[in-house]
Amino acid sequence: MAEALRVVVLDDGYDSYATEQAILDEVGAKVVLRPCHNDAAAVAAALVDADAALVRESPVTAAALAGAPRCRAVVRYGIGVDAVDRAAAAALKIYVANVPDYGAEEVSDHAMALLLAVARHVVRRDHEVRSGAWNVARRAKMYRIAGQTLGLVGYGRIARTLERKMRGMGVTRVLVADPFLKPADCPGVEIVDLATLCAQSDFISMHAPLGPDTRHMLGAREIALMKPTAIVVNTGRGPLIDEAALIEALQRKAIMGAGLDVFEREPLPPDSALMKLDNVVLSDHTAWYSEASIHELQSKAAKEVLRVLRGEKPLHWVNRWED
Repeated sequence: MAEALRVVVLDDGYDSYATEQAILDEVGAKVVLRPCHNDAAAVAAALVDADAALVRESPVTAAALAGAPRCRAVVRYGIGVDAVDRAAAAALKIYVANVPDYGAEEVSDHAMALLLAVARHVVRRDHEVRSGAWNVARRAKMYRIAGQTLGLVGYGRIARTLERKMRGMGVTRVLVADPFLKPADCPGVEIVDLATLCAQSDFISMHAPLGPDTRHMLGAREIALMKPTAIVVNTGRGPLIDEAALIEALQRKAIMGAGLDVFEREPLPPDSALMKLDNVVLSDHTAWYSEASIHELQSKAAKEVLRVLRGEKPLHWVNRWED
């Protein structure tokens, strides 16, 4: 009797994997949970007998892929695939796929929540009221959101969803920095370079994918161009921003503040200077989450694996090679 197909889940964190199992029952595949906790050696060991893998955060290296002779697909629970060696996978004809079409509502909600929390000093006010303060409205200046300019770095699904919501808040001008777009593709927004966006935006929200060309794309030079009332929001990838440069600007009050859900190191180290700043609002890489988005993510990721195990190409194939 032929051995059952084995789909290995490399990171835990969900309450159940019954959704994946129900979908993969169609091809008789068994879903096996093998949490690797960002350990590359553990990933390599977990992939040895895998026909496919589902991954959230642990690194899938060239060495791990080379030691996985049965593996046909690595599917990311999410959008970014920077933790997977796509070139090595392509050389081995292993499909790498992601789930780019989930969570746009949740991430854009969270980006807007961070922006509003910084703009209205929500966390600071909460702490002050709990400490007995009252009638301190002008202790830290606030500015009207309506009539302001929103800058979007990257203009995919999440950025466009955030734009729709911020238009409802009264934002009247939207600048977009995205080298893959032409003005004709984006009516109603202004396509500009990153320097112009940084200089002219009141709110800057990061939505670019992480790669060699976008790492630290928001650095000291770009931050120096920003208005002193500017707010930076990052729900994309932590390394898009030079964190040291941002901290230095926040410490000097060179910009108004930042709302950050992602960081260069995760979890955020307890001794990070960000922890000591009162003009930054922090969350724990949680922008993607809602109960609805979890179900959507698990279902769509499992269906990508199912396609490959049925002999089809994945819908969102991100390491294409020529047949």
